[in-house]
Amino acid sequence: MLFNSYEFVLVFLPLTLAAFYLLGSIGGRVAVAWLCLASFIFYAYWHPIYVLLLVASVVVNFAAGRKLAELHRAGDWRVRPLMIAAVGANIAALAYFKYTNFVVDNVAALTGIDFTIRAIVLPIGISFYTFQQIAYVVDAAHGRDEGRNLIDYSLFVSFFPQLIAGPIVHHREVLQQFANPAVYRLNWDNIAAGIMFFVIGLFKKVVIADTMAGFSSPVFAAAAQGAHPTLIESWGAALAYTLQLYFDFSGYSDMAIGLGLMFNIRLPVNFNSPYKAVSIIEFWRRWHITLSRFLRDYLYVALGGNRRGPRRRYVNIFLTMLLGGIWHGAGWTFALWGALHGTYLVINHLWRAWRPPGRKSSIAGQWLAWALTLLALIVGWVIFRAETVGSAWTMLRGMAGANGVAFAPNMVEVFAPAAWLAETAGIRIAPLQFFYGPEQALLTACLLLIVLFAPNSQQIMGYIAPNDDAPRSTLAQQRWSPSRGWAVVAASAFIYTMTQMSEVSEFLYFQF
Repeated sequence: MLFNSYEFVLVFLPLTLAAFYLLGSIGGRVAVAWLCLASFIFYAYWHPIYVLLLVASVVVNFAAGRKLAELHRAGDWRVRPLMIAAVGANIAALAYFKYTNFVVDNVAALTGIDFTIRAIVLPIGISFYTFQQIAYVVDAAHGRDEGRNLIDYSLFVSFFPQLIAGPIVHHREVLQQFANPAVYRLNWDNIAAGIMFFVIGLFKKVVIADTMAGFSSPVFAAAAQGAHPTLIESWGAALAYTLQLYFDFSGYSDMAIGLGLMFNIRLPVNFNSPYKAVSIIEFWRRWHITLSRFLRDYLYVALGGNRRGPRRRYVNIFLTMLLGGIWHGAGWTFALWGALHGTYLVINHLWRAWRPPGRKSSIAGQWLAWALTLLALIVGWVIFRAETVGSAWTMLRGMAGANGVAFAPNMVEVFAPAAWLAETAGIRIAPLQFFYGPEQALLTACLLLIVLFAPNSQQIMGYIAPNDDAPRSTLAQQRWSPSRGWAVVAASAFIYTMTQMSEVSEFLYFQF
């Protein structure tokens, strides 16, 4: 079930919310059980058979966590092998469903052997709930278990606002909230804030992200089929996808926070204006924050972190990002994207180590750093989005002008000086099949200004995350509160968005 669907907005959410608070007036345990059941129903709506996989994963990991906590308290030597076995079982399940087809296809291509196996369907959300449970069993092995019961643990894993595409919630952030009796009492301030967050996210996804998809998808599809997009077409598609992914993921993150607030649960911040970053290091502190946290705490540290000298540290950074890229999907483009960001981060850390300590950048230097960071991100997103390495190379060649430069006739009147310069330089003026002219250019420019200068949703709403890592701004010093003006804005945005939901599209991070 998709957040941006009529059945979710008009049926599932109102019924789940009403029953939660009705049962909450009877007892918190009953409300938790209902919300857990509703979350499993939400998951089963996509493909009922795979809810059994989710249930089995929850039960096995909870049992493993309980046993690991017990062994840790007793100082038993078996805690480490059991932890390795539990983590290995999670990784094996994820690898089977996510990478079997990829491995078989590549082996078949190399050997010429035709493996006649059925395509394995990737269970939606498996990457997210697997990582959450790996963190749980590792923490249990180190004595950092919350000690909750199976129902609470099941809800921690399956809570529907974050089940499909994150944030990757840590057990310490939510399990304690379930123990608070106030969670089960209706809080109109949280309901209002939750609705506002949800509407903002829904608008971002349906109105902005899906519109930008119309500009980017045809070009990437054409490149995959052998076409060679020209300079303007390639850049138009690359920028459109850069903004599509931003508003798609940002929209989901807003909706997840909003839905959590409706149930008096505060989820961690997962998205903090990443395109404002002036370095790749800063970008990864702002983009998919909970994934970065998981990779740091449970992969980078496990590889040795920075404890074995600078050279090993750079190797660990690279490996962490390479594996993070592979986590996103079974394809060489994801591995290449992860390796590229690993290289970016190593270069960024080397630059910081080389610069004199305490030296501050000028304003011009900061703008240059921002431009270089955004350029590096756009190149990475092209590889991330492309269907194959070959089509990614075609797109990058197009962005470099190697596929030719064309200037659409419908842009001549608007950009007459540029057209004159193009003709003088011998650049052909020809129809652009995959560029929508001034309207695409204007919309792209406006959205770039928004992501660069406008406050984000958490700042507008003054949201406080469970670990108090909410971004701050001068705008957020006055905490948001319900008002007639905000009600009109929310209602107008909601009504307009609902009229645009005739063709429901999945969130981009569903495929990961």
